[in-house]
Amino acid sequence: MADGYRVLVVDDDADVRSLLVAVLTQDPTARVIDVASGVEALGLLGREEFDVALVDVQLPDHSGLDILRWARDAEVDIELIVLTGHADVETAVAAMRLGAYDFIAKPWKNAELREVVVKAAEKKALRRENSALREVITRRDGLPTLVGDSPQIREVLGMIARVAQSDSPVLVHGESGTGKELVARRIHLQSRRTGRPFVSINCGALPDTLLESELFGHKKGAFSGAITSRVGLFEAAHGGTLFLDEIGEMSPAMQVRLLRVLDSGELRRVGEERVFHVDVRVVAATAKDLSREAAEGRFRWDLYYRVSTLVIEVPPLRRRPGDVALLVEHFASAPGRAGRALRFSAEAMERLTRYSWPGNVRELRNLLERLQILLEGQDVRARDLPPEVGAGAVPAREPTSAAPAADGALLPLAEIERRHVGRVLDATGWNKARAARILEVDIKTLNKKIRDFSLPRPG
Repeated sequence: MADGYRVLVVDDDADVRSLLVAVLTQDPTARVIDVASGVEALGLLGREEFDVALVDVQLPDHSGLDILRWARDAEVDIELIVLTGHADVETAVAAMRLGAYDFIAKPWKNAELREVVVKAAEKKALRRENSALREVITRRDGLPTLVGDSPQIREVLGMIARVAQSDSPVLVHGESGTGKELVARRIHLQSRRTGRPFVSINCGALPDTLLESELFGHKKGAFSGAITSRVGLFEAAHGGTLFLDEIGEMSPAMQVRLLRVLDSGELRRVGEERVFHVDVRVVAATAKDLSREAAEGRFRWDLYYRVSTLVIEVPPLRRRPGDVALLVEHFASAPGRAGRALRFSAEAMERLTRYSWPGNVRELRNLLERLQILLEGQDVRARDLPPEVGAGAVPAREPTSAAPAADGALLPLAEIERRHVGRVLDATGWNKARAARILEVDIKTLNKKIRDFSLPRPG
């Protein structure tokens, strides 16, 4: 908004128009045009670009809702605010469903009206900046790269191409580090929403109070510290895609709120009574088995069915060992932070291929980055690899659904998890920060698992 913003005022009352223009132009960056009819408004919106429009509900030729409906159907990139002298819930709900940014009743408070208009203009500016940045990145890098030529990766790419054409929710399932967010971004960029925002959030990284405010926004004064109103990520993603990473970590209370928004397309900011309509495609991701989580009462069945309309399984790296060499070439052939590419000996590449990669592609990428920074020279030999990649290497294979113990007995799920957490800790030398990144949990969760499983630290 450094260059200012344009506002269109639509009201058949000349005095109201004059007052609105006077109030809005107190901000020197606002450029305001006013018209008295719906026909004039539609003509201007069809020819010129505005950031915000203030539209009266009752006009002599069209209703404000007609203009909202036209702008939505014509995909005009603008934030519309409805004005009315007859504030009622039904009109507010109808306006929000048609995509209105906000709903203001006459008489208004000047300061509040200016704040709403500025916030709406900021949202439009942010959307424009995000779109421009996405276009630059896409032109430079193309679609997000899922490296590999294995049947598993080709199947994932085929699924992405098919589901991208739909607006239905998608659940991306895969272990930590397999590239679930890359899948989500590729879905967005191959969909009709590609010019709209892609917004992401890790649902397991925030407590309920913060997550609720992040997703749904809040009203000024809604809670301690809410010194201004804030647009939530659902509203910021309007017209685009919202990526909910680690949805399985969401609390039951937040699951209920999320389900309501997905079912109705409507939300209320924290502390607000007004309803906002959002048009958002949700792509969720999890490393958990959500059907098992639902069966054990930790995840709602109705939300599970809602977010898993379409499911994409992202394979772990151990299931596609033939892609390891391609991934190594992709990450190590270009100069890294140390300014040099890497070359691998045959023995080093064999060990990389045979290693089971509990942290998947993320672990491989981090290893290569570390080698680019710390290794002297460009040639990587087997002895340059970490001990777990050498001595701890195992043939890459897909484990059975219940991993066998040494004596061939089947293990319960908790024991499988205990062994996997212990293995990752041992592989990282009990570097909890690195282990937490590989497991895609926070340090607090990792410490709890260490206590719950009574995992002994070597030495």
